[in-house]
Amino acid sequence: MSLDAFRQELATPRTSIQLCLLGIIGGVCAASLIILFRLSVEWLQLLYLDEVNNFTSLSGLERLLMPLIGVFLILCVAYLTGFKHYRMGIPFVIHRVKQRFGHIPLRTTINQFFGGAFALASGFSVGREGPSVHLGAAGSSFFGQWLKLPHNSIRILSGCGIAAGISASFNTPFAAVIFVMEVVLREYKIHIFIPIMLAAACGTVMTRAVFGQAQELDFIEFFEFSRWIYLYLIIFGILLGGLATLFNNALMKVMHIFQRFNMIKRLLIAAVITGIVGYILPQALGAHFFSVHDMVLQQQDVLLLVAVLCAKFFITIIAIGLGIPGGIMGPVFVLGMLSGALLAAPLGLAVDNIEQLSGSFALLGMAGLMTSVVHAPLAALSAVMELSYSPELILPAILVIVPAYVTSTQFLGNSSIFIRQLDYQKLPYSTSSVLEALQKTGVLAVMDKEFKLFNNAQQHHILQFLETSPTHPVVQCNSVEIDVQYSLVQYDISLSREESSLAFYTMQGVPFQSTLAEVYQLLQSSREGAVYVYENEPSNITGVITWNMLRSYLHKAQY
Repeated sequence: MSLDAFRQELATPRTSIQLCLLGIIGGVCAASLIILFRLSVEWLQLLYLDEVNNFTSLSGLERLLMPLIGVFLILCVAYLTGFKHYRMGIPFVIHRVKQRFGHIPLRTTINQFFGGAFALASGFSVGREGPSVHLGAAGSSFFGQWLKLPHNSIRILSGCGIAAGISASFNTPFAAVIFVMEVVLREYKIHIFIPIMLAAACGTVMTRAVFGQAQELDFIEFFEFSRWIYLYLIIFGILLGGLATLFNNALMKVMHIFQRFNMIKRLLIAAVITGIVGYILPQALGAHFFSVHDMVLQQQDVLLLVAVLCAKFFITIIAIGLGIPGGIMGPVFVLGMLSGALLAAPLGLAVDNIEQLSGSFALLGMAGLMTSVVHAPLAALSAVMELSYSPELILPAILVIVPAYVTSTQFLGNSSIFIRQLDYQKLPYSTSSVLEALQKTGVLAVMDKEFKLFNNAQQHHILQFLETSPTHPVVQCNSVEIDVQYSLVQYDISLSREESSLAFYTMQGVPFQSTLAEVYQLLQSSREGAVYVYENEPSNITGVITWNMLRSYLHKAQY
């Protein structure tokens, strides 16, 4: 199959072998980049740690200086790539997917790779899912841009990269698919769903080949508990909804307070605060499950649980709010675990197996808090279920997720943290329903290649042709100095016999990678005429799309 035929098939919004192949290739590209990122973080940490993520093995002075060294390296990378390209993370990717068809700038990707690696290696309370989403989308979309695929397929390719990135980072293919659909694309279409599933599967296969089968929450087992505790789960969910609202509001407050500081000052402040907290309480450093392992399972001092929860809450909003390159869901998971273990403590007065109950509530706390912070209930449920290999937690998790979500959204007016960050940064992320529908189809799938082309000296021939084929697209080519201009020619039935019976509509060109949304934006004001599709050079016309063709496609019944 030729590349042109491959592009034309991808321009059509339907499940195809070509689209599945694209999902596999995008998944492999993204997963390779994420695996390289994870190996880089581990290599950096093992330069000074006895064990990956075990920051408690460092001395107090080392924990104090480590975030400062990390920020220095982050700033060096930002300086080399240009400070204006210091935009990254999940909110930025959502903006690029919705407004730029998933095209991720190269320099922001370099910033995300090295900046994210230095941030994770130096103990900041940020997660690796932010870099995973950014790098996954970039790794797959670069492939689509290199092949000059239709923009609608590059958007799907970006979704495939995100799914593969999350899957390769956390070994959770199902949660990765749900996250892309629920948080990034915010739609469920079969022709999108299938390649994203394949990409997530590729990410999981590759990460298991490198890092093994083990899940990061294997140390926690979900134990069934008495049905009367289900009533307490509702209260538990309400409290998590309140905590999530407090977290989101505090994070946005930090962003507003420090917005007058330049990037260098903000990152240095974050490093100093993180270093001081790490000096006092090493368990608060990082955003991994290693540090809370003992506290959740061994029921250590409740005061220590409270102290670590408060410290991690504080340094997380400082790190994310001041611009440390990393994700928010990693620390939210840890905060949810700590909250769950802490809120399970009162049940120790009524039950004997409080250790088992603490592990179960830690998993439920992760699901409830992530739901309320990110507004992704299905992604939260599937992520916790996959991370812990515990499908039996579905019913209790629903009893936590629903009250947490409703409390956060309806009663406390909390929005998704990603949406709030996008609004704060003034990054557009929404489109009209018409444009959103048209963005799913490339111009290659609809354009008429059988148009008739005449030059401006052949009006008599144009008239003769239209008399025999009045509905056939006719294009007139006019040479204007060194440029070429095209016009659509149609019968004008409104004119009298004394005047010319031909109507000429000046046509604008769109690249062959465009979608029908760009065509609609050019023609909607006049609601007549046509655009021409070109390849490489604007003078190289390859197809025509008239307003009537676009209107017929838009009104076509779909299931």
